[in-house]
Amino acid sequence: MCELLGMSANSPADISFSFSGLVQRSGNTGPHKDGWGITFYEGKGQRTFKDCKACCRSYVTELVKTHPIKSKIVISHIRQANRGGISLENTHPFVRTLYGYYWTFAHNGQLSDYESLETGYFVPVGQTDSEHAFCWLMNQVSQHFPECPGPKELCLFVAQCCDELRKLGVYNMLLTNGDYMMTYCSNNLHWITRRAPFGQASLVDEDLSIDFNKVNDPDDVISVIATKPLTDEPGWTKMAPGEFHLFKDGECILTNAKIASGCMEKVE
Repeated sequence: MCELLGMSANSPADISFSFSGLVQRSGNTGPHKDGWGITFYEGKGQRTFKDCKACCRSYVTELVKTHPIKSKIVISHIRQANRGGISLENTHPFVRTLYGYYWTFAHNGQLSDYESLETGYFVPVGQTDSEHAFCWLMNQVSQHFPECPGPKELCLFVAQCCDELRKLGVYNMLLTNGDYMMTYCSNNLHWITRRAPFGQASLVDEDLSIDFNKVNDPDDVISVIATKPLTDEPGWTKMAPGEFHLFKDGECILTNAKIASGCMEKVE
């Protein structure tokens, strides 16, 4: 299967360290060599870089690593093809527009019997189950909400749609509009939030370490989401099947557990 990497931060941050670990899993320490992509947000705008080559052997990867782009929201994906050929149009992340926002999506897993899902205006360009599911999801949202809803209402509805998609197979997802990021776990997704006092960490897949105190300000809050932990530091939490999270400015502000306990933070 594929692997996911996401980041939500309260100020523009550099994801190069985590991305360096993900790169190794795309052909070196892992089999995900059938393409890769990464999307950075800058305000309401976004920059997406893709290549259908293995990430660890891509000249585009070197561009991203040597000219790091700071962003509050990032989604990245490395692919092990199972639906659709190895091509640029089948490479994640996928982007669509809705309510005046660029929506970016990446999926890890494999779905069956997805072809009958109605996508409406959001027609897939490639042949993957992932893009088809994304287009169906965007169509469901647009039909259910004629105008842009609040983040809580949107997150809960998207979670219901994800529950339906999980019935078709493995469905781990990252979704963002550049302001909020939503995650949904089918079977394998982890997350960690870093804040002061920051510590040190080493990558699992590469001989590379970092002292976060030297690269972050005391007020920085950064959450990283990955299919499997990218570093050896404590604090990584594995999500349960059917668990969703909503991140804003690096903080996890909404989850199934917060709703069930009635102690969730205010979501505006």
